[in-house]
Amino acid sequence: MRVSRPSGRARLRPQTTVEARPGLVVEDVTSGFVGEILEVSKVAGELLMVLEDRHGKRRRFPLGPGFWIDGEPVNLIGPTAQPARTGLELTASGSVRTRERARTMAPHRLWVEGRHDWQLIDKVWGEDLRREGIAVEELAGVDRLGDMLAQFRPTPTRRAAVLVDHFLPGTKEYRIVTELLAGYPEGSVLALGHPFVDVWQAIKPERVGLTAWPEIPRDEDIKVGTLARLGLPHDTVADVGRGWQMILARVRNWKDLEPALLGRVEELIDFLAPPQA
Repeated sequence: MRVSRPSGRARLRPQTTVEARPGLVVEDVTSGFVGEILEVSKVAGELLMVLEDRHGKRRRFPLGPGFWIDGEPVNLIGPTAQPARTGLELTASGSVRTRERARTMAPHRLWVEGRHDWQLIDKVWGEDLRREGIAVEELAGVDRLGDMLAQFRPTPTRRAAVLVDHFLPGTKEYRIVTELLAGYPEGSVLALGHPFVDVWQAIKPERVGLTAWPEIPRDEDIKVGTLARLGLPHDTVADVGRGWQMILARVRNWKDLEPALLGRVEELIDFLAPPQA
């Protein structure tokens, strides 16, 4: 996260009053600490906010003047009371939340390549999947798809859906999947993919303070390289896991994901649980 410092001329501008709401990125003038507002709460009668910077460090600041947003001076005030909710309530995926209990597990399966894919999909579409009784399983790599299909034995009434990373014509992933699916009945398997090398890149880069995800050379692990360029620990498997959890924590709902992933996941869920007429 980066907030440009205002010029001397900008410092003389009157401060704008802004409500301190989670998700705003602000900079404290005195310390130079830049972070996203995580929460605002009252402590001993004083309104305080918690900021988290790009490294996961958190600090607490009192609301008031002395902050910048996008290089402009602001006076932060407490969020106003929200009007009573009426009408429909939405899930993180944007679908209408219902009072229905989760259905008994359906015979269908949604397969994703790895744990990070599963965690991201569960965070955004978890309510929808549980309501439909759809289980999500990890492939641990598209190379295992053939074995999984042979074991599962999909049919039009026992369907399998597959989300594939870097699913573009000419890639290894595209060749493997298209060859495998040719041997199964129509309507039994649907494989769709996104163009990103890793699902991390399906998260809008603005959520981690970037304008674009860094380009990582093919001979370098994309997760390790990404964390290195973000200035985060990246030497061990544990470092990568912690880095991913920090990135995942920035995802609030479907609006934080790229359309190239959103559309594919929605299509796969519809294939396994067709919309009710």
